[in-house]
Amino acid sequence: MVDERGSTMPPADSSEHPGGDLSRHDDFAEHRVSPSEQTTIQIPAQHAVGDGPGRPTAIQTVSTWTSAHGPIVKKVALGVAVCLVGVAGFAGLRKIADAPADPDAHGRSAQTPGTEKSTPDEAAEGVRRAAAGQAVLQKMADSIDEKRKSAFLGTIDPLAKSFDAQARTIYSNLGKLPLATFQLRYVSDDIGALPPDRQRELGGTESWLAQVEVSWQLSGFDTKPARETLPVTFVTRDGTTYAASFSERFVAGQRRPIWALGGIEVAKGERSLVISLDSQADADDYADVTDRAVTSVTKVWGKNWKQKAVIYLPAKQSDMEYVLGAQPGTYTQIAAVTMAELDTPATGAPTRIVANPKLFDELGRQGRRIVLTHETTHVASTATASPVPLWLAEGFADYVAFTAVSVQDESAAKELFKAVRAGRTPKTLPTPEAFAASSAELPQAYESAWLACRLISEREGQSKLVEFYRAVHTSKSRTGLADAFKTVLGTTEQEFTADWQKYLKRLAGV
Repeated sequence: MVDERGSTMPPADSSEHPGGDLSRHDDFAEHRVSPSEQTTIQIPAQHAVGDGPGRPTAIQTVSTWTSAHGPIVKKVALGVAVCLVGVAGFAGLRKIADAPADPDAHGRSAQTPGTEKSTPDEAAEGVRRAAAGQAVLQKMADSIDEKRKSAFLGTIDPLAKSFDAQARTIYSNLGKLPLATFQLRYVSDDIGALPPDRQRELGGTESWLAQVEVSWQLSGFDTKPARETLPVTFVTRDGTTYAASFSERFVAGQRRPIWALGGIEVAKGERSLVISLDSQADADDYADVTDRAVTSVTKVWGKNWKQKAVIYLPAKQSDMEYVLGAQPGTYTQIAAVTMAELDTPATGAPTRIVANPKLFDELGRQGRRIVLTHETTHVASTATASPVPLWLAEGFADYVAFTAVSVQDESAAKELFKAVRAGRTPKTLPTPEAFAASSAELPQAYESAWLACRLISEREGQSKLVEFYRAVHTSKSRTGLADAFKTVLGTTEQEFTADWQKYLKRLAGV
């Protein structure tokens, strides 16, 4: 299947879709948050529901924090379903990112290897290549597990000098990670993917490009392995097959493991693991801040989650985009992103907070703490696979973050209060449309969501707010939100909305 990214219209019914991510910040040195710098969520409308009876849509949520002067953009896309057909299965082969963009390629499925008619000889050749490639991959994985560097380097094409340097870095990086498992699996190949000039450059008796599933699990942090698909180039010389590249023609939207982008430094806190492409100092500092964020989230959410977080610190903007599988320039003003590092997001999926170090540095230590507390709330509540409506997901994450670091109402809800004082009190709780990037109501949507959650806490107690969130989060019913209003809060959404409107007017001094 193809990981498709569609239009940016939010779904009509937010109760059926994953929650997202809210963030606002202005002058965190004074613990204030600017309401003009808000989050937005984008959900492809055509992917908002399943493809038919018994075929629910898998949604992957990426929640984001922005830097000053820039909106946050959350992308929610279909998870990648991996189909294997013998040794010539298909996973994640999409349009080539390194080639000129094809304006007509959007939404067009790639041809699955094996779906075209082939002769018995061609099929046999495919099986032979798969066996040779898998043997190389198995040697790589075994040498990493057994910490045998020479054996690992023995799988690298001796004539691929640039790849040899990258392979040595990858081996070193993997040795720094607390790996519980590491596997490489040959999934598919395309003998026509390498252009003639590249084949001539490689030489040997044959060369080809294959898609390889790489999976790894971080001991003490992951309950399931992370999975990505890498394009691996193989070449056969003198009867021996080698790996000649891990980066040949990535396709659009194809994520890249952080450990394949350059040398990493790793810092392990009491409750955090920080993997940095920048420096050890940054990794150590972020581990400390993340530990505090985990503690803050646990105080509100409770202890019934792993109480750990993994942070990625790319060294530059392009690295961040590679990790997220994003187009160049997508995250120029983004300070952090929370993503599920798995093909099909689900409870227990490895979740990563991907930060933009430069923008985080500009926030200051308290700002970073608010950001990481907000993002860690999504990790704890598995927001990447949750049916909670956006106003509840974003409002709750903001509530937890602002509980950890105090903010002033007048600063944090500036745009909302301005609207209320002008006689424009919101008529309903924020709708999915209000969180769209182009929405004129974007600032008020996030401020409204936060104050809705705070109202529940003030009236019923923080434990009731958490109970309410959990009730909606775990509900299997389309009426989960209405049910939770009734059973947990003893009210209806309409009655709560009326009380919330009065609350906003009182806070705004109207």
